[in-house]
Amino acid sequence: QLQASGGGLVTAGGSLRLSCEFSGRTFERYHMAWFRQAPGKEREFVAAIGNARTTFYRDSVKARFTVSRDNTKKHVWLQMNSLKPEDTAVYYCAADLSSGFIRSKSPSDFRSWGQGTQVTVSS
Repeated sequence: QLQASGGGLVTAGGSLRLSCEFSGRTFERYHMAWFRQAPGKEREFVAAIGNARTTFYRDSVKARFTVSRDNTKKHVWLQMNSLKPEDTAVYYCAADLSSGFIRSKSPSDFRSWGQGTQVTVSS
């Protein structure tokens, strides 16, 4: 089970830090990711951190977002800086044991999902 939090309303250029708590065993084996979904759009990949701590980002968030994890605390975070109005979406954390996401970055690569947290960036 995944529990995401940390969303909110921020003006453009501001920052937010999303948190995702993992409830279960062997968190250290899971690959963790963040996706987002804006109204009327498909869910899209944002960032991921593998179980070996390799990180992946979509091009539009590189140098602005940072994904990290703490296996002891069973948490993954998404630090979002220099936020833009186009970052507005519901953000979801996801987990899976398979590394198939590395090639496709698809939501279908992840079997466990959190409930989502709303991020709104005003201009």
